[in-house]
Amino acid sequence: MTYETLLYDVRDQLATITLNRPKVLHALNAQVFDELEHVFRAIAPDANVRVILLTSSGEKAFAAGADINEIAATDGVTGQAKARRGQAVFRLIETCGKPVIALINGFALGGGCELAMACTMRLASDKARLGQPEVKLGLVPGYGGTQRLPRLVGASAALKLLLTGEMITASEALRIGLVDEVVPADRLMERGEQLARAIAAMAPLAVAGCLKAVERGSGLEIDSATQVEAEIFGRLCGTADKAEGTRAFLEKRTPVWTGR
Repeated sequence: MTYETLLYDVRDQLATITLNRPKVLHALNAQVFDELEHVFRAIAPDANVRVILLTSSGEKAFAAGADINEIAATDGVTGQAKARRGQAVFRLIETCGKPVIALINGFALGGGCELAMACTMRLASDKARLGQPEVKLGLVPGYGGTQRLPRLVGASAALKLLLTGEMITASEALRIGLVDEVVPADRLMERGEQLARAIAAMAPLAVAGCLKAVERGSGLEIDSATQVEAEIFGRLCGTADKAEGTRAFLEKRTPVWTGR
């Protein structure tokens, strides 16, 4: 697959998607959303891809936000449509059924921060800077930021960022729980691939089951959520991978997963 705003590569069951608009700091415009949707729809059913790494070219920015020229041209109707479009693509990323690791190698602001939050986990360069500065434009985040940020860091910490438009360092993002790890800039891809390979070595149906259990259960009260967990656990008990995993454990060998 070839794109104008993205680079795409698959090696050893790891897919790497790279935002590639460095002259505009990977600003998210309509074409970027179209191409992100296309690539994630293609990856979702691909059994050859176990984990997805999402990053950007260069070191200045992961994504510096929405394309301001596009935002400036919106009115009440087109603005709502633009928000719904971005939300739909980010929700696709969030629910694609495979772990998506954001590698934040610079500014992740506005829509760029929202894109990172739609991923399964976030690793940041020690040079990264994150924030939701939409209030400075007379706006609120439109791609899910007002909803995902409080879920990650709590309402108070989220509102501090949302109401001030403050840009924070990677270390502060780690402290409040917005990112999961901070590593030196020159080790970001190495650490991302290391984590991705560790996940890819696990049973693929079990990995998908963990993602589904957390995604479905997060919006439910505990009794319903644990019922979802039990259903997924029971379904996995009937798979060939579960039989292989338990047998390999007892035989003290590495399991060979088939995804069945």
